[in-house]
Amino acid sequence: MRTKDDLIKIQSVPLEVKILMTQRRIREWVSEFGVDGVYVSFSGGKDSTVLLHLVRKLYPDVEAVFVNTGLEFPEIQKFVKSFDNVKVLYPEMTFSEVIKKYGYPFLSKSLSHNIAIARNNPDGKIKKNVFSPEYKGLYSAYKYITLTDKSQTDLMISDKCCDVMKKAPLHKYEKETGKVGIVATMACESKVREKSWLETGCNSFDGKYKISKPMSFWTEQDVLEYIRRNNIEIASVYGEIYQDIPDQLPGQSIFEWVEEFVAKGCPLSTTGERRTGCIFCGFGAHLEKGEGRFERLKRTHPKQYDYCMNGGSYDSDGIWKPDKNGLGMKHVIDTLNSLYGEDFIKY
Repeated sequence: MRTKDDLIKIQSVPLEVKILMTQRRIREWVSEFGVDGVYVSFSGGKDSTVLLHLVRKLYPDVEAVFVNTGLEFPEIQKFVKSFDNVKVLYPEMTFSEVIKKYGYPFLSKSLSHNIAIARNNPDGKIKKNVFSPEYKGLYSAYKYITLTDKSQTDLMISDKCCDVMKKAPLHKYEKETGKVGIVATMACESKVREKSWLETGCNSFDGKYKISKPMSFWTEQDVLEYIRRNNIEIASVYGEIYQDIPDQLPGQSIFEWVEEFVAKGCPLSTTGERRTGCIFCGFGAHLEKGEGRFERLKRTHPKQYDYCMNGGSYDSDGIWKPDKNGLGMKHVIDTLNSLYGEDFIKY
């Protein structure tokens, strides 16, 4: 059984070593299932772009699969079209339909999952992590959304969108083709992905769902450094990669500045978006510092912002849902902000 210390050690090795280790995991996967028996899950984001580059350096004919949810940045959609041998899949429901049926994606995946369960079955059992310190202050939202009289509750929160719009098309594709996926998920991205690596490692050959995660021990800095070293083109929505060097403050000596420079490690960053998942996703929005994702969307993609925030109406049961005028997320955010303050989620 792998430990957290194992993960920390492997995350700290040089990028050159990580590349060799990842290549080995890829070869093992392809050796087991064949070039025609695997595919790269390609979202058009920088992580999966690096993965596709790594895989196709070894196996140029491996197919990439892109799930077109309609929730991607326009720049991502355009970028994906520039690649050869990409299979495009589509979900069976639109995002608006998913929200109407299940609820809005806000707070976190685990919390929204439990909220949805409790809302439909208030007396049922829920996971203990709903009340973990990570969600300090959210208990009142949980009570408001799930335990009040339903006639007074106008909001549905759920984690179903990813299952319906991303996972379901891929599972269907795998069942139809017999192919198994290679994905660019990394343990540093979430506790769930960290736990997955600790349990199965990079290549999960056994179990119901076979999957390869050969970049599990990479970090975002590794991804950006790989892109820079190999001069890889990424979607324009990211902007340029730059080194976040601290400014020398007034009165700060050159020696003090150098000390801060070294201490910070000069992390790499992007001038545009840092993450390019679903542009209307609210998961983790309340944790963002500085300019929030919705504030940035308003600045960079006003048309998509208006569709996200505007519209919405009550159905016959008094539940707030999207309508023909938009997703109605302004009302959802305002409801959450009324519980925790106007800056809980910025828009």
